[in-house]
Amino acid sequence: MASELMTLFACGDVMPGRGLDQILPHPGDPELREDYASDANAYVRLAERANGPIPRPVSFSWPWGDALPVLDEEAPDVRVINLETSVTRSADFAPGKAVHYRMSPENLPCVAVARPDVCALANNHVLDFGQRGLRETLGSLADAELATAGAGLDAAEARQPAAVSAPAESFLRRTLSRWVRKVHSIRERSS
Repeated sequence: MASELMTLFACGDVMPGRGLDQILPHPGDPELREDYASDANAYVRLAERANGPIPRPVSFSWPWGDALPVLDEEAPDVRVINLETSVTRSADFAPGKAVHYRMSPENLPCVAVARPDVCALANNHVLDFGQRGLRETLGSLADAELATAGAGLDAAEARQPAAVSAPAESFLRRTLSRWVRKVHSIRERSS
């Protein structure tokens, strides 16, 4: 039975921007335009007040804590994360937004260390730094060989699903099993 199942790791709101970006090896511009903070280092100071000193720089795996060994042990067939940030150096803050998330493209190994098969970008922060920020986000993720879905340079590209390799035998068995049950159910109803 276990060989017939495909496992999916779905992780929401991966947010390596703001304060986290500041403690990674390649911090980006810390400027924020929030009512309560104008510098991302303010979030680092808040975290240190609550939890004690944070080393700088931290490794790219540090933000994941104990999650990476658990993820490796579980060995899901497919890993999907919601990357809830722009990956850009742009200073083109989108007007009318209270919060803008961005991370330095040089810190993308922080995302890659989790080995996502797909980074979902259909969220409310991918355009925090406008079209320029989106172009850089898409280019940086492509350069890092991180597949994306949910955003693109035009509507057609944004609608394109990400193709993910998964164990074909597992997928085929599951699909055929569902199809056979469905056909079987239809036959039972018509007799």
